[in-house]
Amino acid sequence: MSVVYDAGVLVAADRNDRRMWAEHRARLELGVVPATTAPVVAQVSRSPQQAQLHRFLRGCAIMAFDADDWRPVGQLLAAASTTDVVDAHVVLIAARRGLSVLTGDPDDLSALAVHLPVAITRTGAA
Repeated sequence: MSVVYDAGVLVAADRNDRRMWAEHRARLELGVVPATTAPVVAQVSRSPQQAQLHRFLRGCAIMAFDADDWRPVGQLLAAASTTDVVDAHVVLIAARRGLSVLTGDPDDLSALAVHLPVAITRTGAA
């Protein structure tokens, strides 16, 4: 089973967190391609000089925020009484693909995940 990375995972990779890189490398060696979302990448991207982040993302599938996503994301936000569109999109993508979410801060994502069948896994990084 693969995972969807949230922003904390990408921040850890950008900071060259050895544990995060080892977990990522292990997934890739097993033929498992982790995913993230375009909004997460936008949230973390700050400059073209983020070489570690760019290298990390080469091993990821980046899921777009499609025109069909706005309604279910909005409905998920309403159900959870929260407003973070990026987090809601991560949870939605994970639910659609039967994936778990890997995060450094599971609290916000867990509040969304109770409304969809998504496992939230805490990483030691981030």
